Amino acid sequence: MEQVANVVQGCVSLLARLMMVAVFLFSAFDSKIRHFSQTAEYMRSEGIPNPRLALFGAIGLILLGGLSLLAGAWTRIGAAFLFVFLAAATFYFHDFWMIADPVQRQLQVIQFMKNMAIGGGLLALIYAGGGPWSVDGWIERKLEEVEAGPASSTSKGSSRSKAA
Repeated sequence: MEQVANVVQGCVSLLARLMMVAVFLFSAFDSKIRHFSQTAEYMRSEGIPNPRLALFGAIGLILLGGLSLLAGAWTRIGAAFLFVFLAAATFYFHDFWMIADPVQRQLQVIQFMKNMAIGGGLLALIYAGGGPWSVDGWIERKLEEVEAGPASSTSKGSSRSKAA
């Protein structure tokens, strides 16, 4: 039964990481990298100081965090990078409290709440890590084997030396 639970946890955590990564990496490549100048200009219009440098920083956070989640390597750190990016983007670009037009305000409320949900998923990854089907999970299993290994390898080794 524990083996089935491990497979389910591995599958679910992998799927969660892939779904979150898709949002961030698509955004990075489709708008931020491909349309760098236009995105920097939009950031300037939203009052972001030094928008080109900020955009380079945002792309860096997204790529490092996204690749980390994709592989499940340093998952907690990668999720934290994405969370920092998401928090800043949400505050600066979905500031519904500053919008008077009710239709535009409602659209920004929806975007704000969507980002809150994604942020919740990132916090869950910060807490739980990448799961068993990740580089982090593989490293954790290897460390457990090393920690458990000396007792079992000593008994095997001692029986071999007695036989020789």
